[in-house]
Amino acid sequence: MSINVLRPADGWWVVLGDHAVPVGTKATTTAELLADRAAVRQAALSAEPGTPVADLVALSPVTAPCRVVAQMVNYRSHARDSGFTGDIPPAFFRKASGSISGPGEAVVRPSFVRFLDYEIELGLVMGAPLPIGTVIEERDLPSYVAGLVITNDVSAREIQLTKTQFYESKSYPTFTPTGPHLALLEPEDFAHLPDLRLRLSVNGELRQDRTLADMIVRPAQALTLLARFQTLDPGDLLLTGTPGGTALKAPPKPVEKIASLLPPAAKWKAFFKSQAKNPRYLRHGDVVTATIATPDGRIDLGRQRTPVTDANRPT
Repeated sequence: MSINVLRPADGWWVVLGDHAVPVGTKATTTAELLADRAAVRQAALSAEPGTPVADLVALSPVTAPCRVVAQMVNYRSHARDSGFTGDIPPAFFRKASGSISGPGEAVVRPSFVRFLDYEIELGLVMGAPLPIGTVIEERDLPSYVAGLVITNDVSAREIQLTKTQFYESKSYPTFTPTGPHLALLEPEDFAHLPDLRLRLSVNGELRQDRTLADMIVRPAQALTLLARFQTLDPGDLLLTGTPGGTALKAPPKPVEKIASLLPPAAKWKAFFKSQAKNPRYLRHGDVVTATIATPDGRIDLGRQRTPVTDANRPT
């Protein structure tokens, strides 16, 4: 069974039901914690009454600096929403690890961003180095992936689309809420990954709801493709794509054909004029809730609840 770990400001804790017990480790980074799995397992066997989880303020269980890599258009439902047809070539992009924030920390919308979007994603936390040229089969995953986290790939859509700039649009501070749990997996847990269900709601309205069965490129293949050009180390994070249901959707085909005849500036002006009527983009005061778990609770990454606020907004 997986072991859920929290990281409050005072160190690492193992979650045991509604209570948690501290891990006897000197680790300060995720990589150091993964190297001290014996201490985590010892805490998981603790008979101490522990501290109520509700009394602990969780930080991101993935510590920065680290590499943050993400897969693009990796769920069939998201591909349909984005207007893709036919085979979709696997693609990756980087995010700044400075965008990582805690599971209850506010997502801060920069003053120049109007179209702020959400993307729930399953995060893979590496437990071993991934050298260039590594080929990973499904059976090899436990040798490379230590655990799982909830992530939200928050996106400034006008920057992403008009500049074709993924790195900037997804790397502002607080644009990668992560946690609360780092679920450290045992080898037998990996067989249950396809059962994981990703659910995201905004102000209680369910927006995204899919299992990993909707995924196009699965983790073993994704890591193999990534290892053609990118090394990873323990504690690094791979975001594995988002299902359909984001605020951004491709325009209808007739509209898209007409827009293709316009100069780029006019095309984007028309597109974002239409997007301004879309109420699903995130605004000040919204609350985003995200969960990832198997139906039987064998793997449960906890509940991420992040309010949205505007930068420099008067209190």
